[in-house]
This record gives sequence, structure tokens and C-alpha cells, in this order.
Amino acid sequence: MAKIIYTHTDEAPLLATYSFLPIVSAYAAKAGVDVETRDISLAGRIVAQFPERLTPEQAQPDALAELGELATRPDANIIKLPNISASVPQLKAAIAELQGKGYDLPDYPEEPSTDEERDVRARYDKVKGSAVNPVLREGNSDRRAPASVKNYAKAHPHRMGAWSADSKTAVATMGHDDFFSNEKSVVLPAADTLRIEHVAADGTVTVLKDGLEVEAGEVLDGTFMSAAALDAFLVEEVRRAKEQGVLFSVHLKATMMKVSDPIIFGHVVKAFFTDVFERYGADLAAAGLSPNDGLGSIFAGLKNLPNGAEIRAAFDAALADGPELAMVNSDKGITNLHVPSDVIVDASMPAMIRGGGHMWGPDGNEADALAVIPDSSYAGVYQAVIDDCKANGALDPATMGSVPNVGLMAKKAEEYGSHDKTFEIRTDGTVRIVDGAGATVMEHAVAAGDIWRACQTKDVAIRDWVKLAVTRARATGVPAVFWLDQNRAHDARLIEKVREYLDDGSAGELGGLTLEIMAPADATKYSLERIRKGEDTISVTGNVLRDYNTDLFPILEVGTSAKMLSIVPLMNGGGLFETGAGGSAPKHVQQLVEEDYLRWDSLGEFFALAASFEHLAKFTGNARAQVLGDTLDAATGTFLNEDRSPGRKLGTIDNRGSHFYLALYWARELAAQTEDAELAAAFAPLAEKLGAEEEAIVAELVAVQGKPADIGGYYQPDDEKASAVMRPSAIFNEALASL
Repeated sequence: MAKIIYTHTDEAPLLATYSFLPIVSAYAAKAGVDVETRDISLAGRIVAQFPERLTPEQAQPDALAELGELATRPDANIIKLPNISASVPQLKAAIAELQGKGYDLPDYPEEPSTDEERDVRARYDKVKGSAVNPVLREGNSDRRAPASVKNYAKAHPHRMGAWSADSKTAVATMGHDDFFSNEKSVVLPAADTLRIEHVAADGTVTVLKDGLEVEAGEVLDGTFMSAAALDAFLVEEVRRAKEQGVLFSVHLKATMMKVSDPIIFGHVVKAFFTDVFERYGADLAAAGLSPNDGLGSIFAGLKNLPNGAEIRAAFDAALADGPELAMVNSDKGITNLHVPSDVIVDASMPAMIRGGGHMWGPDGNEADALAVIPDSSYAGVYQAVIDDCKANGALDPATMGSVPNVGLMAKKAEEYGSHDKTFEIRTDGTVRIVDGAGATVMEHAVAAGDIWRACQTKDVAIRDWVKLAVTRARATGVPAVFWLDQNRAHDARLIEKVREYLDDGSAGELGGLTLEIMAPADATKYSLERIRKGEDTISVTGNVLRDYNTDLFPILEVGTSAKMLSIVPLMNGGGLFETGAGGSAPKHVQQLVEEDYLRWDSLGEFFALAASFEHLAKFTGNARAQVLGDTLDAATGTFLNEDRSPGRKLGTIDNRGSHFYLALYWARELAAQTEDAELAAAFAPLAEKLGAEEEAIVAELVAVQGKPADIGGYYQPDDEKASAVMRPSAIFNEALASL
């Protein structure tokens, strides 16, 4: 039997899987396609790290490692749903939940001091942050809005906030002494094993990382952010926000940049509450309350301090005296500084721009905001969009063009692969990278508190990326722009390679194609000019900009990044099919638990699944898999035209109802197709049954809404409880079982 691997992940995507996967499995089985699951959820990844501490019933294999190996094989066919890229607070919460369920897991050691604690910390470090994507992404990214989604957005444009020419909203970024400005980059002439070491002012050498393997032609970068410059910048921006009367907000990616960005977030918290930390910093540190974990963690821990009430009063006074903070949830008093993983730059900035440059304030109203993005590598992209909207008004989804993306991410390319090479410097000195012969490859003078990191980008990944860009430009006839800045050390190296691979013919025939290289801010302006004329432009970017662009433009174009078609052609011939972004997933889980209503939209899964079937058909010769893919595409078109995505309020269909309608339309398409008469006959009774019982099934699905739902856990739901919640229609379940 041909096989598709469907990933078992987290939060709203996981809950949706309890509803949707039974449909997928039943339909696929009729075409001789087996659908298997692998648990790569945060809870599953944690459990897999400690097999010796668990009972046989609790233990589970390392599914992520298994899928990582599969991704290097030509028979790989993996559907990857959004997963939690865990910040430390999320990791701790998941550990606590599992411990409460009887798992004998150790606590997360903040400052490991013994070999055992260091071993535990190392295991947990494999789980936090972007632990999943770099392992599975053995190819580069081809991400775009499907034509059906784009056409629907044009016919039914989503609301866009109005922009004012005198809006005070702006981006604040360092521009000096940051990762961008301090970067050094080399192309390695031969395979080697490097080490990263810190040389203190007194000559003491500390090895930060040993055994760093590199390949010939690989691009290696090193850079750092000055802690002193960061603090001075942040204090000034707090003052500026207060003076201008705008909301203060910081936009980072503490989930993916799991070492650097929580530290930067902690600097922001301390800069906003300078006086509080000067007075009580020692008390907070002694209690293990770190600004890196955010205000929420600090406030929760103050109750255990003898002077906790006094410290909380000092925080409240500082909140009242400083600039107003942008809010994550005004009703619940959750600020931009409460949780480092609550405000993710690639989701938060597009939402601000779509909202007319506004964020939510403490009073529950929208207001202009100062968006603090400390590192200047990509901050200019968002400022360019803000400038364009101030000058030309909001973009119009009914007429605007599109910006599909080809993203460099294979082999852990660029910053998202840097976590094991990112360090907070303990003492003044020098950080250097040394080759196998003992020669210094590069070095930086650093001070205590600076954040230093190295990044790797393998030549084979760059070659594949350039070829994929040419392939997409050829297939679409659309101009392709490489978003690379000659003034950034890493980008300058990539520009050399891009030009080489375009010129030597390895990327394919270039005749008639428009291929440009522009710095990110300039590329943004160019793309926006074309967008406003209804024209498309392919953005060809590195790994982080891939993430940013595939949220920024889809949120403006089609209202959400969850509706994107995301294909990763794996370099060894397999396929990885991603189903959209998961930034809104936590809010949807909260609503389900409170109201038994899941607003999560699975449209991205429909597109990914169709592409997966198509890939499987080509690889295995299974003609029925192609029929499944073709009919699913057609059904998805009907789904969009009939507007069967989850509604906005109770009493309308939610995620479960949208799955029912997709199943109905898919069954009808399968019953009506003429490619395979036996398959058509198999689905005809189901199509008739679902159509006849439509009203009754929808009534069963809607009837459960409006009351709390028990799923048995946030990070590790109880399968029986979650399945019961997500499959409440007996009629639909029986019809599906009859297939």
C-alpha cells in the first residue's frame, strides 16, 4: 500500500486532526493509500527524550528523528501540520502537564550545575524552539496562494483598516551594533571540523562548541548584538513612545530564535521597568523570576516572595507612568511583554499593517504603535510597507497582485539553524571560530552580555534554491526577485553564488525570464508597486524572510497565511507538504475549551493533501491517488465558492462543520468522476447519504456549541475525550464508517 505520513502536532491543528483525519483515512483507503500518523507534538517530543524514566505504556519512539531520516529518501510523503515551537515558558507548562498525568519527567533546569542536570537540559534543548522544521525540511520552500483562494479573496475581499497619512505608527530598529552590522561571512574552501571558543581578557579559553562540521562551499557567518547598545536603544524607544503618545510594542520570534530572542525580550522587559529592576532585580533573580520569561511568569511568582505585593505595586506604578503597552488581550490585562512567545513578528506585524497601523491598547481601543524590532536585518521590510500604506492607503484585496515565495531553508539554512551556535557572552573577550588546523576563521571582540551567533548555509541547499526560483519563474512567467543586500556580509556571499549558478546553467535556461537581486527594503517597494497594479512578483528569500514574507503578503492578500499552498520538494525526490501557519492556534483552543467552538480553518490541509496525493500518484503510479487529488481540488473549489469555512460566531458551522462539507463535496466529486468507475460506485452511496442528511448532521454539529469542552489536556489531550469533542455527529460518523 502506498503511504502518506500525517503528523500529529499541537493546539488547534491537532484538535482539527481528530475531526479531519478519519475522513482522510476512509477516503484514502478506497484508493489503496495508507495514511499513518507520527507524533511530533511538543508533548510527544518531550516524552521521547526520557524513555528510561517512563513506563512501557507511557514511552514512545522519537518520531521526529524517524521522519528526519525519511525526509532524505525518495519515497517520503509527509503532511506537516503547524506545531508548537516552544518557548521556555511553554516547555515548562508542557512538562508540568505531563508530570500531572503521571509522567516521571524532571523539571527544566534553568542553571544546570551537575552532570545530570546538564544532561536533562541538553535533552530539553532538543525539544524547544524550532526543533521540528529544520529536521524535516530537507528541501527548499515553494509557497503561494492557490488560484482558488486568491480568486475568492478578490470576490469576497476581507476587511482592511484605513491608513492615515499622518499615522504615527513606525518601526524602530538599532541599525548599528546589531546582528546585521556586526556580521562576518566566509565561504569555506574544504570540508573541515571547526570549533567556536571564547577567549577571556585574561587569556582563559572556553570552548563554546566543538565538532562543528562544515562542507566545501558552505557559507559560514558569525555576528553579535551588543547588549550595551541594545539597552541604550530600548531605553530611548520607551522614551520615544511615551513622548509621541503611541503604544509601545516589541516584535520578536522567541519560538524559532529560541536562544537569542528570549534574551532580547528580557532586555526589553528590563528597559521598560528600569527602576523596578534596579530596586528589586536581586530579589527577582534569587526567586528564579527571569525577565526573559516575561511579565506573566514574574507576576505569577511574586506571590511566593515576602515582598511580592510591594514589587507588584512597583510594576503597576511603572506601567501607569510609562508609555501605554500594546496588548495581547486587553480584557485580561495581558500585555505585549507578558509572554515572549505571544507576539511573533511575522504574524504581529502583518496584523498591525492590515489593521491600519493599529494595535490594541490597554483601554480596549486601537491606536498607533511603535513597533520595536531590534535587529535591523529585516526591519526595513515592515517600514517600507508602512511607508507605502501611509502614502497610498490600504491595499485592496479585490485588485491586488500576489507575492509567492521561494525560500532557502534546506539543511537548516541560515538563522533558524543557529540555535546550537548562539551564546550569551559571560565575560569580556573575543569569540573566534577556529578551523581544524588551528587557524582563526573569524573573530569578534565581545563584552559581557552580548549575544553572539554563527549560522551555516550549505552550498547544495543554495544551488537547489536558485534552481527552484528559476523553475517557478519559468512555470509562471512572473518576475523573480532575490531579496539580498550587498551591504550584509552573508547576503554578499549568497549574491556571488546566485550569479554563479545563474550563469553556469545549473539553474536551468534563463531566456525570457526576469530575475533581479535587490536589498529587502527595495524588493518590498518594488513588489508593492506591482501589487497595486494587480501584478505578481516571486520573492526569493532566505529562511527568516521566507517566514516573514509568507505571513506578510498572504495576510494582506487573502486575510490569513493558513490558506497557503506550501510545498517542500525534498532534494532526494520526496515531498513535504505543509498546511499553513499556526500563530492563531492558541486562541482557538481557548475558545474551544470555553465554548466548544473551534474556528480553526483547515483549508491549508485540503491544499496540502491534494498535492500529496498528486505526488504519490507520480511516485508510485497509483492512478487512484491522482483521482483523489483531482477530486479534492475540485471539492475545495466548491467549498470556497459555497463559503464553508468556519464562521465567526456561535450558531454557525465551525471547523467540524467545514470538514463535513468538504467530505460531502469530495464524495460528490468522486461519485461523479469518470476516470475510475469502481471508485465512483464506492462513493455514490456516501455522497447520497451525506447530502440527504446534511441538515441533520449540521444540527448535531452546532448543537454542542456554547458550553465548556473537556479535551483532557492542552499539550497532551486525551484521545478519547478529544475525539468525542471533535466528532459529535453520530449520523456523520456512522456514514463515514459505512464507507
